[in-house]
Amino acid sequence: MIDFIEKTMLAGFGALSLTQKKSEELLKEVKERIDLTEEEGKQLLSRLQDVAKENQKKFETLARDEVQKAGSRMGFVAKEEFDALAKKVSKLEKQLKTKS
Repeated sequence: MIDFIEKTMLAGFGALSLTQKKSEELLKEVKERIDLTEEEGKQLLSRLQDVAKENQKKFETLARDEVQKAGSRMGFVAKEEFDALAKKVSKLEKQLKTKS
């Protein structure tokens, strides 16, 4: 029964990440409604938090990738590229000054 409840809750949460407080509140409500033991409740909370953390990491990676793609499409350069070019320009300016 616990697996069924866990799967149902996970499906309902989807990619949403729950805060610690909200997770504990939800767990308390679930425990009251289906009479979970303290240990079962802790295990369920732990599994839900692990899934939430994993989903948050996936979302962050996806968001970062999409921002990079959008920036590239608009012709933006990455900070690393900009810094490398600025360093190269500075070096070339110094070379010009020493030759004049």
